[in-house]
Amino acid sequence: FFALQGIGRVPAMLNYSAGPTNIVAACTAAEVRTVLTSRTFVEKARLGPVVEALQARGIAIRYMEDVRATVTIWDKVSGVLPGPKPRVRRAPGDPAAILFTSGSEGMPKGVVLSHRNMLANAVQSLTRVAAHGEDKVFNVLPVFHSFGLTAGLVMPLTGGVPVYLYPSPLHYRIVPELVYQTNATILFGTDTFLKGYARAAHPYDLHSVRLILAGAEAVKSTTRETYMQRFGVRILEGYGVTEAAPVIAINTPLANKAGTVGRMSPLMEARLEPVPGIVEGGRLYVRGPNVMLGYLRAEAPGVLEPPAAGWHDTGDIVAIDAQGYITIKGRAKRFAKIAGEMVSLSAVEALAAELSPDVVSAVVAVPDARKGERLVLVTPDPRATRSAFQTLARTKGATELMVPADVLVLDKVPVLGSGKADYVAILELVRDKLGLSTQAA
Repeated sequence: FFALQGIGRVPAMLNYSAGPTNIVAACTAAEVRTVLTSRTFVEKARLGPVVEALQARGIAIRYMEDVRATVTIWDKVSGVLPGPKPRVRRAPGDPAAILFTSGSEGMPKGVVLSHRNMLANAVQSLTRVAAHGEDKVFNVLPVFHSFGLTAGLVMPLTGGVPVYLYPSPLHYRIVPELVYQTNATILFGTDTFLKGYARAAHPYDLHSVRLILAGAEAVKSTTRETYMQRFGVRILEGYGVTEAAPVIAINTPLANKAGTVGRMSPLMEARLEPVPGIVEGGRLYVRGPNVMLGYLRAEAPGVLEPPAAGWHDTGDIVAIDAQGYITIKGRAKRFAKIAGEMVSLSAVEALAAELSPDVVSAVVAVPDARKGERLVLVTPDPRATRSAFQTLARTKGATELMVPADVLVLDKVPVLGSGKADYVAILELVRDKLGLSTQAA
C-alpha cells in the first residue's frame, strides 16, 4: 500500500470475501488492470474461483513470490538511494486509495479517497482517541475496509503508534492470545468479532488493553457488559461510512453516552433532512475535509461522481441531541411501512439480538397485500419463535408492528467479510423460502 503511494499509483483495495461477481464489478468500476496478491494467500483463502473470474476478464494477476524471485541486489540499491522521498509527488487532493462499499444492499460502488480525506480523518480521530507513542494498536480488521485502513493503520502510524496486523478477525482463539503476547493497548473491532473473542479469551489475555473502539454495526448491551465485567474494559462505539474515510462520530473516555455513537468529528458539518413517517431525527448528510472525492460505478467505469456541493448522503436516519450526541435509528432503506407506520428494521434486529444474543439474526421486509409490507426474521436459533418474540416485545414496550410476521430458522445467516449481514443474499433466501417472485418484491 505505501510502496504504491510512493510511485504515484492508486491502490484499489479489493474485498476478497465479496465473491467473484462483486470483485469483478469492483475492478470494472475502478478500471483495475492488475491485481497484486500472494500465491500462499490465494491458496489459504481458497480464492481460486476469484482469480479465474478476474483472469477471464483480462485482468493480470501478479504474485509477490514471483516478483521477489526477480529482485536483484541492484534493484535493492536503487530502491534505497532515493531515501524517504517519494518517486512521484502527489497533491493533497489527488486520489490516495479506492475502497468499495460493502455490497450489503446492492452492487458495491468504488469510493475514491484523496490524501487529504484520509489524513484529515486520521488527525480528526487522533483528537478524540488520544493515542500516543507508548500505545500499541492490534489491528485485525481487513484493510479493504476504511475502518481497518484509516482507523486501524493510517491513523496510528500518523500518530507515531506501532501497529500489529493480523490477516483474519475470525480466528477467535488466536487473536486474544496475540493481543496478550504483543501487550497491545488499543483494539479495533465490530460487535460480531468482539463477541467471538470474549467467548474464547482468558480474562488476562486483554490485561494490557485500555481502549476498544467498535464500529460497523451496533454494539449490543450484552457485549458491553461482558467486556466490562470480565475484562474491565469499556467499549467506545463510533460511527462512520466509507465515503467519510470513515469516522464521522465517536465516543471518547471523557465524552461517552451509552446508546449513542458519540459526537461529530472536528471540522465536519451535518444536516438532517426530514423523512416522511419519521418523527424523531432525519436523514443525515455530512460535509467535511474527510468526505470522498466521489463514486465510481461499474455502469460507468472510471467516471467520478462527486458529492453534490460536497454533501454526502449517508442514507442513515439519525437523531442528534442537545449535547451533539448522535443516535442511529437505522438505514433509510432499512425501514418498512406497515399499515401506514414506519418501522425500523434495525430496531427489530436489536430485539432479535436480545432474544438470541449468541447468534447473528437479520430482519427483512417483504410485500404484503393487506398491510403493505411484513417483517421476516431470519435466525439460526430454533428458540426464536414468533410467540417468544411477541413476549419480549411486550416486556420492552415495543409496538405489535415490530413483531415479525414470519420466522425462518436457517443453519447460518449469510454474512459479509465485515461480519455484517448480507441483506441481498438474505432477501433472496426469504423470497425463495416464502415463494415470492423477484418482481413482487
